[in-house]
Amino acid sequence: MLRRGSSDESDSHDSSSSGSADVAASEVTPAQSGTTVSGGKETAGKGRPTPKRREAEGRRRGPVAPAPLTAKEARERKKAARKSMSKDERKAQAAERRAAASERRNRMLAGEEKYLLPRDRGPVRAYVRDLVDSRRNLVGMFMPLALVLIATMFLGPVIQQYVTLAMFVMMLLMVIEGIYLGRMINKKVRARFPDATEGGFGLGWYAFVRASQIRKLRAPLPRVKPGDAV
Repeated sequence: MLRRGSSDESDSHDSSSSGSADVAASEVTPAQSGTTVSGGKETAGKGRPTPKRREAEGRRRGPVAPAPLTAKEARERKKAARKSMSKDERKAQAAERRAAASERRNRMLAGEEKYLLPRDRGPVRAYVRDLVDSRRNLVGMFMPLALVLIATMFLGPVIQQYVTLAMFVMMLLMVIEGIYLGRMINKKVRARFPDATEGGFGLGWYAFVRASQIRKLRAPLPRVKPGDAV
């Protein structure tokens, strides 16, 4: 009797557990089972991740053309691209190029390292520019004196002789100052940057060329005023 009672109880327990499992299975939502209900119809999930926008655009555009191998091929592609654009698009593209070039020049004049020419890059060259800009250099009178010499060609021969003599004297003084400037620049650079590999005639010539330019026309623009300590 006891064995039959225990067996009946186990059978009833198994039936109740199986019934609850069926109810739980029937209550699974469509979102959990990977299906979507739309208008009473079930749609199976796609089973793959959503592609990125860049990948989708790449599929729509097709394969990318290989890079041009020669300069002639690059020019031909550029001409073909220009022909495919309208007049307004070409004007907009030209305006963008001018704006980008102007932005690069302004940043170069401001002395930003990224936009400088290779000859102007580095802390040593920046220090040399500051040294030159902090002095009043006689070689900076070279261009104005050259204009004066050209103007005197239209005057009398006597005046031309005196102006020519004065020009030779000024040129001699400029050469002497250029030699002194080159030595002074190299000495100060070795003191400030003992591990620097730059120096010698190249650095002195760089300082001489900058000193011979009119101050307002120097590029990059001067960061210090004449007489400032560097």
